[in-house]
Amino acid sequence: MTAVADRDEVRRSTRSGAVGLAGAAVNGVFGFVLTTAIVRTFGADGSGALFAVIGLVTIAGAVCCLGADTGLMWAVPRRQRGPGGGAARLLPLAVLPPLGVALLVAAAGIAAAGPVSRALLDDPDGTALVRLAFAGVPVIVAATILLAAVRATRPVSAYVAVQFLLVPIARPALMIAAVLAGGGVLLGFGGWLLPVGAALLIAAALVVAPLGIGAGASLRPEPADWPWFWGFALPRAASVAIDASSMWVGVLLTGALATQAEAGVFAAVGRYALAGLLVMQGLRVAVAPQLSRLLGDGRRGEAARVYRRTSLAIVLLSWPAYLILAAFAPAFLALFGREFRAGAAPLAVLAVAMLVNVGVGLVQTVLLMSGNSRGHLAATVAGLALNVVLCLVLVPAHGALGAAVAWAAGIVTENALAAVLARRALGEPLFGRTVAVCALAVSAATGAAALTGTLIAGRGLPGLAIALALLAAGALALLADRRVRRALARLNPKEKPA
Repeated sequence: MTAVADRDEVRRSTRSGAVGLAGAAVNGVFGFVLTTAIVRTFGADGSGALFAVIGLVTIAGAVCCLGADTGLMWAVPRRQRGPGGGAARLLPLAVLPPLGVALLVAAAGIAAAGPVSRALLDDPDGTALVRLAFAGVPVIVAATILLAAVRATRPVSAYVAVQFLLVPIARPALMIAAVLAGGGVLLGFGGWLLPVGAALLIAAALVVAPLGIGAGASLRPEPADWPWFWGFALPRAASVAIDASSMWVGVLLTGALATQAEAGVFAAVGRYALAGLLVMQGLRVAVAPQLSRLLGDGRRGEAARVYRRTSLAIVLLSWPAYLILAAFAPAFLALFGREFRAGAAPLAVLAVAMLVNVGVGLVQTVLLMSGNSRGHLAATVAGLALNVVLCLVLVPAHGALGAAVAWAAGIVTENALAAVLARRALGEPLFGRTVAVCALAVSAATGAAALTGTLIAGRGLPGLAIALALLAAGALALLADRRVRRALARLNPKEKPA
């Protein structure tokens, strides 16, 4: 591969990454707005019920997708698109089986809404809430799979506009409108669900042209397409359900083994912990199709360089956020209200675990885009198993803190195993010297700012404000240095691995 082609891959990943990061930032802001609206409006008990049913439908939707969304992300870049290609044949093959499963699950869930509500919720509207959640499962499944097709066929901006802008902006707006109209938890959940239906319609329209549907592309799968596609997707079916349920298992078990209020605290803490993944999510959206194409073509060296470049960006942008989150957990939780102060210790535990999660970079994406969905499943099963076992042991006595420790252990275990397998897939070390040096530098700088803020004003909002001001001043001072700007301009994925 020529140096020019290599530079083209770098530019492509950089442009896509910038769009993904911008979308992820907006998604994070409005996700926080949504969480704040929920906990401020419904309190610990009401938010516990609402988060529990969101977790229920999230897990059900992920299970019913059968891994077809990730399957499309892996398969479509390896097929020719348009009338003469085989990419369009993958769409009905990927959509119809999961949609059939989703309809069956929806029917069973609606029929069993009463017992499910009594087991998980204390809310008087619990049965109606569970019925509405299961009724939305087919919509969620179809939207998830079609959005994956958009992500694999359109520029990343199309996916970002729907998934990172439309849906997260509409949800808090509709939920606030429901509250102003005098609605309770049931109407609030309707506001959470409705934007998914809009996303489904938009995604369906967006995939028509790039796949050549209506322009002569065949939609009839060939016999060989089924084992090729589902041989990858089915192992992913289990691991994607585990990915989706990692936090929600803790919410549900905390509600069942402790109290619904503890579940509400843990859910709020978990939303903060997940918010810090926005950088990684934005870059994953941008580079996953590129990694699938490079690894599918056997260009592992280029894939490794793209991976190391994104890892550098993730560490530079995410580690300071998690270190600040751990140091000033009481300040962040104060924004939710006095009921959530007990979440400071769980939040600090999860923030430390997330340093490992973001520190290893896109190992999960590398593993999946290399075609090793079985290895990814093994890593996620190990993480979930440890999470569940520790929840059963720790939650009855320690509530939200026990759930946080359990989830943290699962996060570290899953990422350690995935990193080993991703190293084999790339055939090169995962990290270069630049990533290691930057990790140490941002840790030292953030730690110094956090310590100064804590010593001057404590771990509340004043201390947080001081720490953020120091970090901002330090960043501006570095950027004003011409040598630093030149060093940043020279950063590229061709660095020698450590």
